[in-house]
Amino acid sequence: MKRKLPVVKNQKVEAKIVDLTYQGMGVAKVDGYSLFCDDALPGEKVKLHVLKVGKNFGYAKVIERLTTSPDRVTGKGKAYSQTGIAPLQHLAYPAQLKFKQKLVSDLLQKAHLADLAVEQTLGMAEPYAYRNKAQVPVRELDGKLTAGFFKRGSHNFLPLTGFLIQDKRIDEVIQKVLAILQKYQVTAYDEVIHSGILRHIMVRRGHYSKEVMVVLVTRTNKLPNKEAIVTEIMAACPDVVSLQQNINSKQTNVILGDKTRVLAGQEYITDQLNGLKFEISAKSFYQVNPTQTEKLYQEAIKRAGLTGNETVIDAYCGIGTISLSMAKHAKKVYGVEIVEAAIADAKKNAALNNLDNLEFEVGNAEDWMATWQEQGIKPDVIMVDPPRKGLTQSLIESATKMQPQKIVYVSCNPATLVRDLQSFMELGYDVTQPILPVDQFPQTAHVETVTVLERKK
Repeated sequence: MKRKLPVVKNQKVEAKIVDLTYQGMGVAKVDGYSLFCDDALPGEKVKLHVLKVGKNFGYAKVIERLTTSPDRVTGKGKAYSQTGIAPLQHLAYPAQLKFKQKLVSDLLQKAHLADLAVEQTLGMAEPYAYRNKAQVPVRELDGKLTAGFFKRGSHNFLPLTGFLIQDKRIDEVIQKVLAILQKYQVTAYDEVIHSGILRHIMVRRGHYSKEVMVVLVTRTNKLPNKEAIVTEIMAACPDVVSLQQNINSKQTNVILGDKTRVLAGQEYITDQLNGLKFEISAKSFYQVNPTQTEKLYQEAIKRAGLTGNETVIDAYCGIGTISLSMAKHAKKVYGVEIVEAAIADAKKNAALNNLDNLEFEVGNAEDWMATWQEQGIKPDVIMVDPPRKGLTQSLIESATKMQPQKIVYVSCNPATLVRDLQSFMELGYDVTQPILPVDQFPQTAHVETVTVLERKK
């Protein structure tokens, strides 16, 4: 028999917000049925308009707030919530940090790991303007080139001149570049009819070096008035040391195409992390919040207990940011990464910092761990920092087979972290220190964590 739901579409209901989802949406309960709504905080009583109902939960819109949470603050603008740039901007920052700690605790509890402790979230002194990289779509509005963002879950474009969580200089550079491109009548990309030239502007800025890279992502190989545009951008923005064009002619949501060429300056910018120098190219994966990344790596190294005598494997080494940081505190570091260009960058970055106690290899971490084991290499510590999907079971098995004393797991997704911890525990490892959440992305619901597992005696 079909269950009768306590609400129907377009109904107006009063309810209390009891929780926040992992995306930062408010959870209201009506006779045990969950309604998810934006811009609502735990403890608030609200009047809701039911937008959509499903078998187990629905969505609603707040039409009136009857009581207000003491943790509510005035947001910086509706567009930042609508686009998903800052979905938690209405929640006071200390409460954001508590929410992220609770997010990890709740997932552990659901997995029957409630005995694992979670520390307070390591936050930022200034939780705005922290991102060192922007990739903004460009469209034509009222005959003018305009940067902005899309509303969540749609292709409705919202114009923006400042992006709140990006380095303010990046916002300024985007506007200057747009004005120059407008002057030379460069057309914006139209995704409906797949015409026009300019798709995105990508800007990177070194936190310490202050060097700026600008990448014009175009649909066409040809950039009209290229010489004049290049001259004017370099004159208007003297901190731009790298101006590039990336060509993406495909009908796709992927931002960068395969072909990139330097229009002026060099192929990369340089920056520092914990005193180490890095060369960052247009396609390099480099953490976007340098202030928090330094803290994250310091905490990972501290928790690994490195004394200078250890052998370390970094299983997702990228361009070597964690590997190089650990190499300063270990005897030997082996890094592995599937992306060939990243390994080329990692080797370059090791040479740049005069570090010779590292070896980098291209390939699957599982395969290389088996090879290293055959070669008699015995790691004291294995470091993993996987993408959001977490670790494969085969990698977990390969890592535990090497029997390191410690496995340090840096995670960007608490859900896959908790899943993977269960696998490690079944294979003879225990979490021996409180899990540390680190706020890499203030004003959003994302949280990174550092977890240490040790081999059972």
